[in-house]
Amino acid sequence: MARIGVVAEYAGEARVAATPTTVKQLLGLGYEVLVETGAGAQASFADDAYAAAGATIGSTVEAFGSDVVLKVNPPTDTEIALLEPGSILIGLLSPAFKPELVAALAARGVTALAMDAVPRISRAQSMDVLSSMSNIAGYRAVVEAANEFGWFFTGQVTAAGKVPPAKVLVAGAGVAGLAAIGAASSLGAIVRATDPRPEVADQVKSIGGTYLKVEVEVEASTDGYAKATSEAYDRRAAEIYSEQAADVDIVITTALIPGRPAPKLLTAADVASMRPGSVIVDMAAIQGGNVEGTVAGERVVTPNGVVILGYTDLAARLPAQASQLYGTNLVNLLKLLTPGKDGEVALDFDDVVQRAVTVARDGEVTWPPPPVQVSAVPAAAPAAAAGRRSTRPNSSRLGNAEAGDG
Repeated sequence: MARIGVVAEYAGEARVAATPTTVKQLLGLGYEVLVETGAGAQASFADDAYAAAGATIGSTVEAFGSDVVLKVNPPTDTEIALLEPGSILIGLLSPAFKPELVAALAARGVTALAMDAVPRISRAQSMDVLSSMSNIAGYRAVVEAANEFGWFFTGQVTAAGKVPPAKVLVAGAGVAGLAAIGAASSLGAIVRATDPRPEVADQVKSIGGTYLKVEVEVEASTDGYAKATSEAYDRRAAEIYSEQAADVDIVITTALIPGRPAPKLLTAADVASMRPGSVIVDMAAIQGGNVEGTVAGERVVTPNGVVILGYTDLAARLPAQASQLYGTNLVNLLKLLTPGKDGEVALDFDDVVQRAVTVARDGEVTWPPPPVQVSAVPAAAPAAAAGRRSTRPNSSRLGNAEAGDG
């Protein structure tokens, strides 16, 4: 029976890789579970709650010395040194952007599984951390915008006069974008959305938004991930953004292309055209941002009084909810890795999901994995198919690969 160690994250990260609820599920798979002292404190999960769920509470060294270590953020060099050779580390490792980390884990003899490398196929939906975190981040982006915006979101008629509703533009109708559209609409705002996939129009409408279509032909995705768009598309998209920036109060951008810097959607001139007090939430800040002037992790106020939020921890700002969803994603992966429910990991490289997430094994770097081909949604597909996980939109100046998962 292997032992799973749930470690505390370093300063600034409030999430934890397991909750008392998911600890019970891990025990049901036959594992022992040891939780580092205080690991869940920032997410309001006390050590006593973990102990009541059946976990042992232990030290940092004990947790990192476990057979399987569950983590949220990539480990530091100090933390890597605490991992036992032959152990398994599961967490958000950003292998495409941190090759030196993957190499260090391989050199340590650690088998490393990246939760942010789960393939975009239907069978892996229950393990898709990026979607889980994007859902939370999209919702939180609206909360942050509302906190900064000095007016109502909803229109009102009061004894003191009529108050118009806020106008919100959401760039991208993927998981993060749809969460933002739904949240802003529920607060009473007028919500507009952009996305390269015209088939998402009905989905946007169903949650209270208006879809802004770019009238050019867009190449369909063949592997489920976002791709760069055409020059004609970019030109028209740029015009739409310029038009909208001058009209709306709040802009929320979610465009990312895996493995590449975030595409620029709003220029400095677009930002300068916005009214004082307007708010931009750039959910792609961690990869350079969709907006000129974004600073990752910072709140910026432009000379014309526009607030640009480049927060990279939006999901972590709802730590209890984020930890529960992240922990559930981990449990679902471990169910796949533990077919006998005997507390022993049986890593199967013939399984496309397990192969895709494994970035280091037996002292060797195994990233990138062989490509996973999935079927894109046909152009003429009914609107009900719009948001299926088998397709991510192309994106450049207009797009929506998932953003904001910390």
